[in-house]
Amino acid sequence: MRMILMIGLVLTGMLSAQTGVPAKGKTMESNKETATLGAGCFWCVEAIYERLEGVESVASGYTGGTVKNPTYEQVCTGRTGHAEVIQVTFDPKKISYKELLEVFFKTHDPTTLNRQGADVGTQYRSAIFYHSPEQKAAAEQVKKEIEAAKVWDDPIVTEISPASLFYKAEQYHQNYYDQNSSQPYCMMVINPKLSKFRKEFSSKLKKQ
Repeated sequence: MRMILMIGLVLTGMLSAQTGVPAKGKTMESNKETATLGAGCFWCVEAIYERLEGVESVASGYTGGTVKNPTYEQVCTGRTGHAEVIQVTFDPKKISYKELLEVFFKTHDPTTLNRQGADVGTQYRSAIFYHSPEQKAAAEQVKKEIEAAKVWDDPIVTEISPASLFYKAEQYHQNYYDQNSSQPYCMMVINPKLSKFRKEFSSKLKKQ
């Protein structure tokens, strides 16, 4: 479904060159931190995290693969090894890394291997790419807590791996939902996710 929606954009030449960004925990501003998360289609995940209080910015992109400067079309083949991810810059004084992970585990299905709904392939895998030993420990702890709470009936298969080179996706992928909310994919897939998210995490939403 997603590839059909993208044909028109690709034909208009909206693709842009990719630049690898080194993995890092701290941003240029020492009081901000970075989180890199894969939870299926990055359009869905971006739309959720942009609405969290304490999140400064969200970029959609690719990480965890072997091909340099991958394009969306290459990643969609599932042969580059990359996952579709978002890279979040956040203020830990306003929202903690563990809180970001709680949202992560409750707003996608972490029990399905290499798929989210109709989106199938290794690029849609559930994954946490940690930027420090502290983030790794937090990811493992939150995963155990979610499992113990029986939030999901099946075992969690989320990958927890060290962050590697992050490639920002083409410009038309950035802020996709807000720019294309009337598209069928946004209406049928992202809207229900956002509705569930708003109900579950109403106290963490940015003030309008």
